[in-house]
Amino acid sequence: MSDLRPVAWPSEPIRTERLVLRESEARDRAAFIELLASPEVHTYLGGPRPRDELEREMPGAPGRWPGSFVVDLDGAMIGQILLRRATGHHRPAAVGKADLGYLFLPRAWGFGYAAEACAAALDWFDGVLPGEPVVLTTQTANVSSMRLAAKLGFTEVERFQAWDAEQWLGLRPPVTPSA
Repeated sequence: MSDLRPVAWPSEPIRTERLVLRESEARDRAAFIELLASPEVHTYLGGPRPRDELEREMPGAPGRWPGSFVVDLDGAMIGQILLRRATGHHRPAAVGKADLGYLFLPRAWGFGYAAEACAAALDWFDGVLPGEPVVLTTQTANVSSMRLAAKLGFTEVERFQAWDAEQWLGLRPPVTPSA
């Protein structure tokens, strides 16, 4: 995966009804470590990373590149949205397309924050790269992620086996810019 360069960051944070999508800051480091070390968050992602390793290796302001958004609720990070170029994807149908990923802390699950934040990030994406499709991959066992993909307009392209589990690849068709 690679970032979305030459796309620039939004000049202002993206605001939704309840959330702010913004660049990461040094104050987010502890939340990033919590997110990446969480067994619950990584149930369908191959398992968490060791906390001590993250403490050693995590930069002061992690995840700073165009297409990586901190999801902020009331001034605190609750998750991350990632839009990256799928350069080395396992499936040919995804290669070269933008890939949507998201991680949320367990305390933020079940409130619709992921749908709200992903929709806002996709709206931003449609504005800066109009006409580009977006892919999303998740395990079919991750029922919540499958529901979110459908809500966001992704439709199944294929299912495949990887990492000892059935995976689902969805495509969100490009949004045609209005004339």
